[in-house]
Amino acid sequence: MRDDKHSLNGDINVTPFLDVLLVLIITFMAAMTARKAMDAQLPLKCADTCASNDDSIVLEVLDDGSYRLNRAPVKARELLATLRDVYSGRPDKVIQVAGHRGARYQDVLSAMDVAKAAGVRVVSLPPSDSYDSREQ
Repeated sequence: MRDDKHSLNGDINVTPFLDVLLVLIITFMAAMTARKAMDAQLPLKCADTCASNDDSIVLEVLDDGSYRLNRAPVKARELLATLRDVYSGRPDKVIQVAGHRGARYQDVLSAMDVAKAAGVRVVSLPPSDSYDSREQ
């Protein structure tokens, strides 16, 4: 004699599975909207009639990972303090980051992060003809 109150049910309850999927979808959607972005200004090809901007700040990332700020060597550990000093009295917070041909991508991104930490608002890339990567 079987007791109907205590019989086993063979159906799968999918409600907890769907709840977990819904939480994961919401989490991934929130993560995609909160991604970190950096504004970059790409250079335009400069003709011979372009006026030179003498007050621009150019940070060069060399092949060996060292830095030069407007052609003057800067040590990596002093880069943040140097950039803060340079930009403390400047109303425009724009820097040009020039990565030399053999420079590592990570070194260029690190230089951009340090510049942002120093208060730079716009990171741009200099025209390819303005800073020759073979000049040392």
